[in-house]
Amino acid sequence: MLGELIGESRGKRIVRRTLSSEPLKVEVTFEDAGTVLGVAYTGFGTYWSEVRPDGTVYGEGEGAYLTQDAEIVSWRATGLGRIKAGGAVSYRGMLYFRTASQKLARLNTVGGAFEYEADADGSTHAKTWEWK
Repeated sequence: MLGELIGESRGKRIVRRTLSSEPLKVEVTFEDAGTVLGVAYTGFGTYWSEVRPDGTVYGEGEGAYLTQDAEIVSWRATGLGRIKAGGAVSYRGMLYFRTASQKLARLNTVGGAFEYEADADGSTHAKTWEWK
């Protein structure tokens, strides 16, 4: 069951490169800014995605959030998605966090169910809910 919204961010795709053409496998790096558990951060991440025979996209990624207090939250994620008009993508998946921050320690004990959207121009928007 989904719990409370624990994070939201907006950002921009920085790099996209082809890892394989058959099947199509792409690596993407992005930067974003947002909040997690009410704490502001700037973040970055890299993920790879592979288009499956049915047209869906499977991906895995990892990255980090850096808070204004110099605390770090690292994450790993897996997700499924689809390619939309103009090269936009839409993903749904799970995030798993790790941090030494006392303020954000709760993240060590929750999975985050996320929605991630990237427009054709590379603008990103993500929301994460606690998975209960």
